[in-house]
Amino acid sequence: MISVDDALDRIFTRIPTPLPETIPLARAHRRVLTRPMIAQHTQPPFDASAMDGYAVRTADVVPGQPLFLAGTSQAGARFTGMMQRGECVRIFTGAPLPIGADAVIMQEQATARGNQVSFEKAPRPGQSIRRKGFDFTEGKELLPAGVPLTPAMLNLAASANYPELTVAKRPRIAILATGDELVAPGSDIGPDQIVASNSYALIPLLAPYAEKVIDLGIVPDDKRQLENAILGAFDYGVEVLLTTGGASVGERDYVQDVLRDLGVNLDFWKVLMRPGKPLMFGTRGKTLVFGLPGNPISAFVTAMVLVRPALKLMTGHTDPFWPMMGVPLGADLPANNERRHYVRAKLNRNDAGFLEALPIAETDSNHSSSLAEADALIVQPEGSPLIPAGEIVEIIPLNLTG
Repeated sequence: MISVDDALDRIFTRIPTPLPETIPLARAHRRVLTRPMIAQHTQPPFDASAMDGYAVRTADVVPGQPLFLAGTSQAGARFTGMMQRGECVRIFTGAPLPIGADAVIMQEQATARGNQVSFEKAPRPGQSIRRKGFDFTEGKELLPAGVPLTPAMLNLAASANYPELTVAKRPRIAILATGDELVAPGSDIGPDQIVASNSYALIPLLAPYAEKVIDLGIVPDDKRQLENAILGAFDYGVEVLLTTGGASVGERDYVQDVLRDLGVNLDFWKVLMRPGKPLMFGTRGKTLVFGLPGNPISAFVTAMVLVRPALKLMTGHTDPFWPMMGVPLGADLPANNERRHYVRAKLNRNDAGFLEALPIAETDSNHSSSLAEADALIVQPEGSPLIPAGEIVEIIPLNLTG
């Protein structure tokens, strides 16, 4: 049995360097850049007005004394020529600043009578002007490699005139559930049966890091059928295979034997964590193979703690553990044993308005309603004594993207 950190180290050493692919900007949300994004031009490309108003020469403005309105500058149609002494130009947000102007006065501070415009007060030089290169300049690094692209980053990429981006390829993933007792949701449930639920959590959890997720469904506890299903995934060429159930060594737990028979080199199959001790990891060529426990909470937690960071590393993320964070504990957390404990918790706001993690008392690995109630997993270290309320604990948020 190995520690969680040792398990992560062993998994990470098996992850290949992400390969690049170029995709349209419109499909790049949440994808990860494989190289820095460099500005190809300067933005804005000229001095521009930051608001609707009048472009002026500050030396000419005397409160109450009118200037002559010489013309208009608007986005896409600048004022041509040079603004002369005693003149002003009507200007709109984003429009190029006329030659000779050094400030913009907002329209609310101006009074226009025909072609005569007076102002309430004199402006300062540079007022309400966005200088050339105010946002970015040609050659500047706008985004580093290794960041998942957010909507705001895509906005920046479009502003930088990128119609497409080079991002890390995502793996194809296959997932299957094993067990004679399992039936699909909506089935008539027999006296010895339970509804298979794991895939309905794991697929949306892992899909953001996958090019495709292939659901192989439920496979009964039959070596030949299990062999055929897993071999089919290998033949298809998936880069990641996940099984749930059959990860122990009972008489009808065939997953480990079948994986070995099909050429999987198993690295480990027990981890010092709870929930989720019986977890297998191995490789077959370039395919990563995870044998997750069958209990729903164990399967979900092991996927959060071990599989998702692996997929993030595979897809180019520089921080595979984001968004782990520290928050105060909302109530005492009892002492822990030698296995790292991932405690279900609610995130609340305390009396001061700050976030805190309130442990959920239920720790059973088959208790799905408590997981649905949880907003986070508290990471309680191995051998931890009681942690009193108010102490900062590390959490893995369950409902944040990234």
